[in-house]
Amino acid sequence: MRIKNYTLFVILLIINIITTNAQKCNYSLSGVVIDSSNDKPIVGASIYLEGLNKGTISDFDGNFKIDSICEGNYHLDITHIGCENNQQFLEIHDNTKLRIVMNHFVQMLDGVHLLGHKAENTTQAAQNISSTNIQNNANENLSNLLGSLTGVSTLKNGSGIAKPVIHGMYGNRVTILNNGIVQNGQQWGNDHSPEIDPLIANNIKVIKGVGTLEYQGSTLGAVVLVTPKDISKDPHLHGATNYFFESNGLGNGLNLTLEKGAKSIAWKINGTLKKYGDRKTANYYLNNTGNNEANLAVQLRKQFSENWETKIYASTFNSELGVLRGSHISNLTDLTEALQKEVPFFTEDSFSYNIESPKQEVHHHLLKLLNTNKISDDEFYTFTYAGQLNIRKEFDIRRGGRSDIPALGLNQLTHFLEVKHQTKIGDDIEFKKGIQYTFTDNTNDSETGVLPLIPDYLSHQVGAFALLNKRINRWMYEAGARYNFTYQNVAAISKTTPRTIINFNNRFHNVNVSAGVRYRTLKQLHWAFNIGLASRNPAINELYSNGLHQGVSGIEEGNVNLKQENAIKTTLGLEGNIDQKWFFETLVYYQYIKDYIYLNPQDELRLTIRGAFPVFTYEQTNAQLFGLDVGTSYAFSDALKMGAKYSFLQGDNLSENIPLINMAANNALLTLDYHLPIENTFKNTSVGMEYHYVWKQNHLLTNQDYAPAPDAYQLLGFKFSTEKHFDKTKLYFYAKGNNLLNVAYRDYLNRLRYFANDTGRSITVGFRVSF
Repeated sequence: MRIKNYTLFVILLIINIITTNAQKCNYSLSGVVIDSSNDKPIVGASIYLEGLNKGTISDFDGNFKIDSICEGNYHLDITHIGCENNQQFLEIHDNTKLRIVMNHFVQMLDGVHLLGHKAENTTQAAQNISSTNIQNNANENLSNLLGSLTGVSTLKNGSGIAKPVIHGMYGNRVTILNNGIVQNGQQWGNDHSPEIDPLIANNIKVIKGVGTLEYQGSTLGAVVLVTPKDISKDPHLHGATNYFFESNGLGNGLNLTLEKGAKSIAWKINGTLKKYGDRKTANYYLNNTGNNEANLAVQLRKQFSENWETKIYASTFNSELGVLRGSHISNLTDLTEALQKEVPFFTEDSFSYNIESPKQEVHHHLLKLLNTNKISDDEFYTFTYAGQLNIRKEFDIRRGGRSDIPALGLNQLTHFLEVKHQTKIGDDIEFKKGIQYTFTDNTNDSETGVLPLIPDYLSHQVGAFALLNKRINRWMYEAGARYNFTYQNVAAISKTTPRTIINFNNRFHNVNVSAGVRYRTLKQLHWAFNIGLASRNPAINELYSNGLHQGVSGIEEGNVNLKQENAIKTTLGLEGNIDQKWFFETLVYYQYIKDYIYLNPQDELRLTIRGAFPVFTYEQTNAQLFGLDVGTSYAFSDALKMGAKYSFLQGDNLSENIPLINMAANNALLTLDYHLPIENTFKNTSVGMEYHYVWKQNHLLTNQDYAPAPDAYQLLGFKFSTEKHFDKTKLYFYAKGNNLLNVAYRDYLNRLRYFANDTGRSITVGFRVSF
């Protein structure tokens, strides 16, 4: 028996030795690390294989090599000073060679957010906000994040409500895509922020020019792409948690992400909670300006075959936002006084998390199903369905204990279908085309007991587009066209008594075309020219608004005689690297808009049963907008870097030979960043200062608004971030300060400037743990 046991032991030992020797550990991992801005090698990048505790440094040519690697799965970390960390999951079955592209300007331009990388098959550069900047500004909403980009400002309605303004265009003229789907809701309102949690995104991009024709919605402005990171193929569970605290408003926020790239079904979950109380100016509290937020997003991916993949995305965004109590006035005498007061009515010297009327409650739900059918490496089809439900309730201060009954209740259901086809013709021509259909059902809640601000309506929109781009040596050409047909069935309530239902059947045809050319010089400079013709239908609110828009404390009146807007826009840009140290970009643009629609303040303060409010009407004119965006950065060394940007914009009402209102004031930003050389203890440690100057909007007449444009102001800020890497866990810490000198100021594009100052000093600290 012992002999048999001994024999069995020897056999198992031999099998183990054979198996061990059979496991090949002579594979190598090699490659090159490239700077995405100029395709030049990055020297001194750290390449580290977790699990094996092996690593190396890229040489003068950006090359690296790690030998004696066993077959298996590994996590690869690539880091370099001034770059965003690059993490990859690898399956090693043979000698493996990689080409790793890193954005060498992400950290250098933190706060300036210039281009910093090559355009992706387009003649006009796209501006990006990276994942690092999104996470280090977790307290900001989407519009405030976009406001850090050159040429982008924010139209605000207090501290918690904002929407982006791009080259003077906002609202219905700017299209925002949530994971590839046009965000449909009540985006027409100046007090209606985009219902998107930016913390779901890995990248936020602003595109202009020909690329905008791919998407439904207006192409007069730009398109904002909010794109979540795709689920990793890593089969292990990974995640991250991000917590922040902000002193102004005593705000707290928590974000959690979990993902696993299983072969059966890959999944990812992202959730966010935020809670703020009353904000504070330099001298007093802004009572009833808190907000609460609870968001969730789920991603699923199933690979049925090498050529067929399905992705499902679902998200829900839920917020409650207070509106400054001092912006709602009961009589004309007090309203006249409020427009001139330094401190708004109903101001109390106490902080509160309570949110009472006036306030808003918004819920936005999205479901997306995407199927991709790959025909070859150069050709594929995508089939997309998306459904959206937007629920908005606005509460006013009402008599008889009815403040808990919304004064405005809107429900919007949207269905979207799309088929796209993309292919290459030859070696240097890319062709993309698609058709889209959107159905919208917008209804008012009957429980309000108030005449609706906008009517009930049904909308059908059919669109088709085609885009073509071609490369010839250092030249790139692109052109595109889009056609839309829109049918609307509107049930409006008459403005006069007795009240009756008036039905409108609107039909609109839109043809938009755009073309561009881009040239790359031998010194890595890029010239780009774009021209486009676009039209936009008058929106439902512009045609039929009738009553108090509670969120902006104003009465808005539409005009059923409004016509389509027709515009021509040209841009000329130059960007690139003078050398490895100096990057710059500049863009000049001009846009002429025939029958431009705008909300014009009237010389009237109207007393209603709900209080006294200023009156605004939608009008049309011929207009022009032109401007200049300039940005630059200079690296004094690998550690010390400086950035600057400047934006100029002017809008003119050509029909009346007067300025256009609601145009952003000229502004400039200077940043200085220093990376501390403590890589052995902490990584990517940087400290920086920011100086922001906003000029007074002098391109206005004194009688064009209810209050004169505010004076110029300047703000000082700081930022700090660092990382600590453990075995499989990374700890990130960040801090920043805004308005450090606690300046009392008002911003021209903040609608509540009529009643109160903007927010004062605020310090934000946060940490993020990833595993």
